[in-house]
Amino acid sequence: MSRLRVAFLSPAAIVTIALFAIPIGIICAYSLLSRGAYGGVILPWTIESYRRVFDPLYAEILWRSFVLAAISTSLCLILGFPLALYIARSKRRTLLLNLVMLPFWTSFLIRTYAWMFLLRDTGLINTILQSLHLIRQPLPLLFNDGAVVLGLVYGYLPFMVLPLYATLEKLDPALLDAARDLGATPWVATWKIIVPLSRSGMLAGSLLVFIPCLGAYLTPDLLGGGKTVMIGNLVQNQFTTARDWPFGSAVSLLLMALVLIILLRMLSRQSEQLL
Repeated sequence: MSRLRVAFLSPAAIVTIALFAIPIGIICAYSLLSRGAYGGVILPWTIESYRRVFDPLYAEILWRSFVLAAISTSLCLILGFPLALYIARSKRRTLLLNLVMLPFWTSFLIRTYAWMFLLRDTGLINTILQSLHLIRQPLPLLFNDGAVVLGLVYGYLPFMVLPLYATLEKLDPALLDAARDLGATPWVATWKIIVPLSRSGMLAGSLLVFIPCLGAYLTPDLLGGGKTVMIGNLVQNQFTTARDWPFGSAVSLLLMALVLIILLRMLSRQSEQLL
């Protein structure tokens, strides 16, 4: 059995080492080297890149990334919970779930460009508002934090709905019937019964939304127009335009460490609640 277990686990271990451990090791090594004159990395070994990470300019970018990711996650939870609850109680669950996953059938880049078409000064929204004489000049809907949050919520809302649906679909309807018999209003029953029992889905959905939102670079780059710089944009810029691979590696490792700390903290809190 031991040899059989090793035989079955070996392919997964090889893939993990080749696609995760080795690249992480390369990034760690790059972060401790010096930037070459024309890009790349050269000796000597140094920790200067890690010192630069704590510069107030980069600390502000990191803080902005956390705030926008937290706002986007909160909005996804507020919008996704009632939607998932409705789907879980609906008789057309398959159809509604397919509609939730329908955006995945189209490239994320194309969908982001579609939002640019809708939000720009000559876009559909401003054109309609001006034709209805509701506004005189186009509203600044694009190239700001609001547009970035809108794009993040739109892009990652299904990642919140699906885990919530998986949790809410398993709830026993008899619990709500009992609450109704005891005189609880629908709002009280939802707050006292459904919300506590769906915490695992809320946690899973929040993690699935918060982590990619924190490292997003395409949405801030297109909908933010360079005015909203998040940590993902900083990393992408260091590896392409600035060609400062050591600093980009250091920022990547810092972001990874922060995400890992948040993940472990949330998982430990969930374990404490279960105990």
